Amino acid sequence: MATSAKVNVAELIDNSKIGSFHAAIGVLCGMCLMIDGFDVQAMGYAAPALIRDWQIPGSGMGPVFSAALFGILVGSLTFSTLADKIGRRPMLITATLFFSVLTFLTSQAASINQLLAVRFVAGVGLGGIMPNALALMGEYTPSRKRVAAMLLVGNGFNLGAALGGFLAAWLIPNFGWRAVFYFGGAVPLVICLLMIFFLPESLQIMVMRGTDRGKIMKAVKKFNPEAPVDEKTEYIVKEERKAGVPAVHLFSGGRGVVTVLLWCVFFLNLLNLYLLASWLPTLMSQLGYVTSTAVLVGTMLQAGGTLGGFLFPLITARVGLTPTLTVGFGLAALSIAGIGQFGETVALMFVVVFLAGWGILGGQNGLNSLAGSYYPTYLRSTGMGWCLGIGRIGGIVGPLFAGQLIKQNLPQSQLFLAAASLALLETVIMFALKFMIKPPSKEDVAAAREVLAH
Repeated sequence: MATSAKVNVAELIDNSKIGSFHAAIGVLCGMCLMIDGFDVQAMGYAAPALIRDWQIPGSGMGPVFSAALFGILVGSLTFSTLADKIGRRPMLITATLFFSVLTFLTSQAASINQLLAVRFVAGVGLGGIMPNALALMGEYTPSRKRVAAMLLVGNGFNLGAALGGFLAAWLIPNFGWRAVFYFGGAVPLVICLLMIFFLPESLQIMVMRGTDRGKIMKAVKKFNPEAPVDEKTEYIVKEERKAGVPAVHLFSGGRGVVTVLLWCVFFLNLLNLYLLASWLPTLMSQLGYVTSTAVLVGTMLQAGGTLGGFLFPLITARVGLTPTLTVGFGLAALSIAGIGQFGETVALMFVVVFLAGWGILGGQNGLNSLAGSYYPTYLRSTGMGWCLGIGRIGGIVGPLFAGQLIKQNLPQSQLFLAAASLALLETVIMFALKFMIKPPSKEDVAAAREVLAH
């Protein structure tokens, strides 16, 4: 086959078939997100045993829960920007190794202050994982399958959260609460080793950074052995590239309004997510449900999110991502409002909580994919990282917001109406974004300037 003088990287990826190479990247990136989800649940399940072991009041765990979220906030804002400079692969490997070590150290904590400090620093490392894992998956996937691939990989977070509960429920009674963090530190270490040997760097990043043509050729041959390239092939990236501070460019090129709206919807959705995840079992107990039933109601939220994560790709393939998210958030608004109305009917409660999880948790995967597909390569990790970072502020505010409402002694129906209003506002924002985020036309693609030839 004749060798082309120039090869457009985006077209090369778009013309490639989905195969074992893409599956391997998806598994590795999905496992990275699973450890993120596992960590979210791990401390919550370990807390009761830790409280008994250290003989401390339950309220003392509040700052520990928040510490990891603050750490993730810092990591999302800083490491995502750095990754757009140094690459996805080194950042993922470094962040995963860093998180592994800090999770091991969590198991050695001997006081609340030590635990708080370690959880904060571990969260910083964790914050660098999600935006880069999703960005890397998207950058190796043909555009026709990109959103679906990112949705599937993003669901690793929900799977990790669900598995975290089952594993913690088995580990703690048999081996103590510290075993949760031994396990949580060992798994990322294994994933880190696998990534060192099998995880490639983003092809676009390699070209834009001027990587040796021989190395680029080897990377190309791994996912498309029939590609017409050799060591003399010139690779081009038809995509904008700007020097300077990446975060500033989130507001350039007409992206400012969309960036602000994305931040708003991320903030609102993660606020709602953590509000429901933190308080739902407690509020169900106050309605008179026994503890086991209250816990099952909370589990339905995770179940709905996990199933939604698998169904979203099928639905978006037919109607598009922004319409799917708009309807999903609208359904979540109705379902959350229904939680406060069907308190005496267990079956209906399970249904509305499941649907709320489908819309809010499943929708979060969709938001991650939306941000990842909207920003160009040189801004992708930064754009996703800042969206997630702003969203984490909502995650911190959510439980506190619910606590303040509960202190006002409002009826539970009004508490859930307040949460439903947040989802309704998300619906309005997504409806607006539907008209602002459009796939590029063929003319736009043809007119894109060649930023880098290598």
